[in-house]
Formats: sequence, structure tokens, C-alpha cells
Amino acid sequence: MHNQNVVIALTTRDNDYQAEQSASAAEVASRLGVKINVIYADNNAVNQTQQLVKIIQDRAQHPDAILVEPVGTPMYQVAKAAVAAGIGWGILNREADYIPELRRAAPVPVFAVSPDQEEVGRIQGKQLAAFTTEGNILYIEGPSTSSAANLRTKGMLSTKPSKVEVKVLKADWSERGAHQAVKSWLSLSTSSQLHIRAVVCQNDAMAMGAREAFASLPEAARAQWRNAPFTGCDGVTKTGQEWVRTGQLRATVVIPPMAGLALEMLAKAASTGSMPAERTLCAPRSFPAIPEICA
Repeated sequence: MHNQNVVIALTTRDNDYQAEQSASAAEVASRLGVKINVIYADNNAVNQTQQLVKIIQDRAQHPDAILVEPVGTPMYQVAKAAVAAGIGWGILNREADYIPELRRAAPVPVFAVSPDQEEVGRIQGKQLAAFTTEGNILYIEGPSTSSAANLRTKGMLSTKPSKVEVKVLKADWSERGAHQAVKSWLSLSTSSQLHIRAVVCQNDAMAMGAREAFASLPEAARAQWRNAPFTGCDGVTKTGQEWVRTGQLRATVVIPPMAGLALEMLAKAASTGSMPAERTLCAPRSFPAIPEICA
């Protein structure tokens, strides 16, 4: 795959997992001799679409492939335009039901690489069972347009203790977004009546934002939340895992970065002339392991 040029379109700079995605791609690119251009959409789906359409339409500087983690929808029309222009398309961390259709006539690689998002949720439900078997929890979800968020919720609900009731708040995967969502919820008189046993978040950044919102409460109001554990997922070594080690989070779910793996799959496709697997799922893991949380 030497001398090939790949655009890697990520959601935002303001997220430790996205930074891990970029780092994993850079490591693979250096090892394989691939030129990469990492771009960020600032968590704006319209901006991301415009970025990619501009790249696809620039015939003078076509990349060989685009690897994208969509902010919003799986970007069917953009994917279709890319493939029609002879640009490979790899979708990261997202379900995309159009992949089989595009692969049927595509002369370029078209594929999806994702963690098993439902298993991420199942692990969070099992972690939760280690903290409490009943009562109310606060659950911070990603955007409703995200298949990752929906699958994680489905998985969590399938393994949580039956007597645990879930209060759901929405945020945008960012620390700031979760902080604002939780702060607004805490301002409601009804929030103090729920006696939250745990705060479970769909990524580590949101878990830290939620934690900061609780920490900003007056001392008297903070007392009832003091012992509630906070959990997240992504599990980046220097952030999520470190926050667990230092006690800021009780647990996380380690999700390997997909961008580096997808780049390796493109390299193999280029060297063998074969199409990558239509859909590759990677296994997440609990950090710490579930028995250690229970200990």
C-alpha cells in the first residue's frame, strides 16, 4: 500500500478516544508507508458531509480511500459518491446497512469496522450489577442518531439487574455536553428524589463531565451523591484507564481504536487485490475485570 493516500475523517479533536484513533492510524501509516490526512468535523454532521464532498469532488487530489467515523447518519449518499469516484470507503464504529449494496459493483474496498457495540453495553450492565442490584441509576447516552449509542443501550438493558431503574439523559459524547446535561437535570427538584445509586455513561469523557457536574453542587446537596460510582467506556490507556486507577471512575470498557485496524485492512486489500471483510467486529473488555469490580 506504499504511496497510497487515505483520508481519515473523525468526529472531534475534543475526545480522548478520537485522539487514540488518530494515533493508531499514524502508527500504522508510518509502519506501512501510507500518507494519511486526518480531518475533524467538530461534532457537526453537516460540516463532516461538506468536508468529504469537497474531497470527493476535487478530482486533482483524489485520495485512494476514506475512513470515516460519522457524526450523524452513516452517510449513504456520500459513500455512494466516493465509490462512484473510485475512492475506497471504510466506515468506523458504526453500523451501515448499505455496505452490501455498494460492494456488489465497487471496484474499490468498501467495508465497516466496529467494536461490538451491543457487547459494550452488556459489559456495562454487568459492571452495574457489581455496584447495585436495585434502585435508580443515571445513564448518559450519546446522540439518538448514533447506532453505537442505541446498541450500547440495548446491551446494557439486557444485562442490568431487573430491579434497577434507569433515568436516561442525552449528551453529545463530550465532557462539556454531559456536564451541561447533568447540571440541567440536577437543577430540577425531582432529581434529588431519585437517590441515584450509580452514574453510567456511554464514554469516559461524558463520565468525567457528569462527575464534575455533581462535584459542583453545594456541600449539603452533594452528600447524597458522594458514594455513587461513575463508569464510562472507551478505556484509553492514558485517560479512561488512568481515571479508574486514580479512583475518579469506578470502571470503564476498553474499546480498541478502529482506524489503525481499518488502515491495515486497506493495506492487505491493496497487496492481495481482495476485498476486506464486509463487517469486522472487535471485542471490548471490562477494565477492571468484572470479578475485580466485585471484590
